[in-house]
Amino acid sequence: MRDTISMQRCMLLHPKVRNEAVMAIEAAEKKFPANIAIRVVQSLRTIAEQDALFAKVPAVTKARGGRSYHNYGLALDFALLYDKDNNGTFETLSWDATYDFDKNGTIDWDDVVNTFEDYGWEWGGKWRTFIDLPHVQKTFGYTWQQLFKMYNDKNFIAGTVYVAI
Repeated sequence: MRDTISMQRCMLLHPKVRNEAVMAIEAAEKKFPANIAIRVVQSLRTIAEQDALFAKVPAVTKARGGRSYHNYGLALDFALLYDKDNNGTFETLSWDATYDFDKNGTIDWDDVVNTFEDYGWEWGGKWRTFIDLPHVQKTFGYTWQQLFKMYNDKNFIAGTVYVAI
């Protein structure tokens, strides 16, 4: 993984997905030249943080606290980092889902999304009601309601705040 901040944020994910998220990012980055990296901009989010985002105007999220897979460490949001002057630093953070910086004929965003989908993750760009292009999640077949109940019942992996799925 090319970005240490992303690695730190991946380590906050649920133990059941954190290594897979790292592997998916590394696999996607292998499709890119060295001057493109993936930035995980958000991973685990507390219910209080979710509620604060929900309250923002304009809307940042449609999900109240407990209703987002971020709250269980099962989702991440990403953007792309570009080193446009090839000096070894990534000076541009982009949410442009249409850009083909490496000019290989495939949109860079699609390279990331397709890789996560290959690992069985769901992409928010395919949702019908709220399109969320930077969002990928792995639900293991659980609804947010089931996860919220586990959370409220304190059905956690021993010694953690992660629901026992």
